[in-house]
Amino acid sequence: MAVRAVRGAIQVDGDTRQEILDGSAELVTAVLDRNGLTADDIISIVFTATPDLTAEFPAYAARMLGLTDVPLLCASEIAVPGALPRTLRLLAHVETERARAEVRHVYLRGATALRTDLPQ
Repeated sequence: MAVRAVRGAIQVDGDTRQEILDGSAELVTAVLDRNGLTADDIISIVFTATPDLTAEFPAYAARMLGLTDVPLLCASEIAVPGALPRTLRLLAHVETERARAEVRHVYLRGATALRTDLPQ
């Protein structure tokens, strides 16, 4: 079985605990669904949040989804002028039979602007 990296991002409406939890859960769920993955396939997930999102750790949403034995890490995204605000990102390392070209990266809501080259 190959190890692959899956990227994803979602833009949330505001810096509230619930927005961050809901957005993170939506993103993790979409990554799993679009790639035919289960919790057992996940090696680890690194989450980032833009500097304007501080109300909650995105990884907490993954824990609430049942990913209790998966290593998770949160970090702050670089504060680049003009970057998309209120954005949560993830980089998931997974075991899958899919070829690299078959991995479906997931960009939701306003974050679709980050990767217009990918099919939604």
